[in-house]
Amino acid sequence: MLELISHVIQISSRRDRTEINSSMVDALKALFHPQRLTIYRCYPGTRKLMVFACASHGPDGKRLRNAYVPDRKFCQPLERDPILARCRKEKSAVLDYLDDGSHRVVFPIMDHNEPIYLIDLVLSDNFSADERVTLMGLVEYFGNHIGLLDYGETDTLTGLANRKTFDKHLFELLGKASIDPQNDTHESRRRGSDNNPHWLAVCDIDHFKLVNDTFGHLIGDEVLIMLAQVMRQSFRFDDQLFRFGGEEFVALLQPMTEQDAMSALQRFRSTVEHQSFSRVGKITISIGFSALQAHDTPTDAIDRADEALYFAKHNGRNQVACYERLIAAGDLSAKEIAKGEVELF
Repeated sequence: MLELISHVIQISSRRDRTEINSSMVDALKALFHPQRLTIYRCYPGTRKLMVFACASHGPDGKRLRNAYVPDRKFCQPLERDPILARCRKEKSAVLDYLDDGSHRVVFPIMDHNEPIYLIDLVLSDNFSADERVTLMGLVEYFGNHIGLLDYGETDTLTGLANRKTFDKHLFELLGKASIDPQNDTHESRRRGSDNNPHWLAVCDIDHFKLVNDTFGHLIGDEVLIMLAQVMRQSFRFDDQLFRFGGEEFVALLQPMTEQDAMSALQRFRSTVEHQSFSRVGKITISIGFSALQAHDTPTDAIDRADEALYFAKHNGRNQVACYERLIAAGDLSAKEIAKGEVELF
């Protein structure tokens, strides 16, 4: 009992998902001695639910991956694994007996009738009833802790990640920018990135104040909710989406070429343009985007995307503008960054 309490204290002291996963792996390994265990984080794709093996333990030891930035090498559609698919369908723990006498058990962490995490263990055949009860209690506690974390990281209106979470994700990606194309001495850690950069896009609803003034703030909120839904349907499962504040949204896109980033954002813009938004009817959005660069600060990256957004706003709206293209065309002047200065406001 004291060992269980000690592990619960360790898990409860963590606020970072990767660290929480690490503590949970340690607890499961020490208390139940599984032959193998995997913690999956689930991501709703446009057509399939994807699972990311963000933490595991097996014959090769413990493996941890950044729980905020899914690595495609360790992602797969949930339906590829019949046991995971069954767990999703039944919305409860499922058990499968293996040929060697051990058994595999998968626990779902559910939210709105869909799994957000799955805990997958292979246990020996002499796993006792008391251990099962303790295991179920620990998994339930883990789910409650993740639920509280989700509440703090999510924008309550749209369900997208909030500004605080954006800051964390951006720092994570800026840590990877030095291994993207601007620094050729490092090999990219992302399969299929082909040395392409991540991209930061800032999206703003055109004339949103007019929507609020004409229809009221409740209808304005409905527009924000519907836009967030279109956003989820328009991007890949591992692109990270945020409500930045007010009518401004942000997308952090996985590595791709500039043209592919432009095409993805143009598709999103066009989808919004042709969508009917309740009593408001049609709305449009303007988007500015820029590549994440080695040694960027968050202010650097956001400022470049914002400059492109302002250009789009002041040149007709309902368009997508790329900072790098604007610089190359002479429509914007590159800003010199004074290193060592501190920007307070």
